[in-house]
Amino acid sequence: MSEGSSLSRRHLLAGAGGLAVAAGASGFGMGRASADDPPSGAAAFAFHGKHQAGITTPAQDRLHFAAFDVTTDSREDLVALLREWTDAAAAMTRGKPIGAGDPTPYDAPPTDTGEALGLPPSGLTLTFGFGPTLFEKDAVDRFGLSGRRPHGLRRLPHFPADNLDPTRSDGDLCVQACADDPQVAVHAIRNLARIAFGTAAVRWAQLGFGRTSSTSTSQATPRNLFGFKDGTANLKAEQQKLVQKFVWAQPGDDPRAEWMAGGSYLVARRINMRIETWDRTSLREQEHLVGRDRQHGAPLSGGEEFTPPDFEVRGSDGPLIPLDAHVRLAHPGQNDGVQILRRGYNFTDGSDALGRLDAGLFFIAFVRDVDQHYVPMQMRLSARDGLMEYLQHTGSGLFAVPPGIRPGEYVGQRLFES
Repeated sequence: MSEGSSLSRRHLLAGAGGLAVAAGASGFGMGRASADDPPSGAAAFAFHGKHQAGITTPAQDRLHFAAFDVTTDSREDLVALLREWTDAAAAMTRGKPIGAGDPTPYDAPPTDTGEALGLPPSGLTLTFGFGPTLFEKDAVDRFGLSGRRPHGLRRLPHFPADNLDPTRSDGDLCVQACADDPQVAVHAIRNLARIAFGTAAVRWAQLGFGRTSSTSTSQATPRNLFGFKDGTANLKAEQQKLVQKFVWAQPGDDPRAEWMAGGSYLVARRINMRIETWDRTSLREQEHLVGRDRQHGAPLSGGEEFTPPDFEVRGSDGPLIPLDAHVRLAHPGQNDGVQILRRGYNFTDGSDALGRLDAGLFFIAFVRDVDQHYVPMQMRLSARDGLMEYLQHTGSGLFAVPPGIRPGEYVGQRLFES
């Protein structure tokens, strides 16, 4: 196969939502991982650090997200899996094959599946989280963890207009793989799923392409599948005081979950967009629903993209930014100053039974306190946002993302051993 064909194949993976599932799926963080010795000239982020990578890391272009159900009742087997995942993740984020240097018997399966051999790290980050059912499922405490479950870690409430598919929601564990090459991200989830065989199984997975938010001031604002710039007011990693206030769990936040200090909470929402209906909507109506100019992303109250919206400015027909505009309802000024760190992605999973695009936004956000920093805002949006006519939330999950992994530790070690 030619180099050109290989590149085309990798990029096509971004749109093949079910392909990776059939295949077995599916930081100190901001600087280069010089201590991890990445290949020369390759983008790499440190796996070890104070916080897990893939949160404040500049958002990469591709996503492979997977949620797992733990299939064992053995705490020892679960810990062994987390140890293996940690070792594998540390290798893959350096662009190394799993088990590099270990002899593999010729008549045994290879330790690494091999499709990323020769590829650079491509900015791969792997972020691990624990769902509420890991702590207690069907009133059973399988692993002796129920007394350490964070108070806010539970199934998200049913928001107005939710139409959730249980096969695309929840899970005991989650892994977020982000990279600038889809083959690298798919390889990571494929290998973690293979390692988990007999201990955990993929519950659901989602491929994403084209980030729909910027997590660094160095990144331009991207566009979603509605054609509008998305995440203009998103919290940025450089806003350190705000990140501390709204993203990282702090000591004392939850007395029974002190192991979460330095971690965060991951909200995942699969949001289908009614693309065909939107495409028949006038530009005027589209802009009024969003509250921004489509071409430049400026608020309808005037200015440029990053000009703060003025919700008091009125025209002949009422406020220039309508009362049900998304920008108005999601703005920190309308939500007690709350800000969230978003890392969403577009997705396209083919067509549904009626021939419509099965596409939309895979929303990911990291927050310090779910009950204060996410649920009230989403309740307001679900009930009053004019865009809800064109959206349907079909998947949902909430996961506790433990703090970063020190060298010699495994992911979540403080939950199991402190």
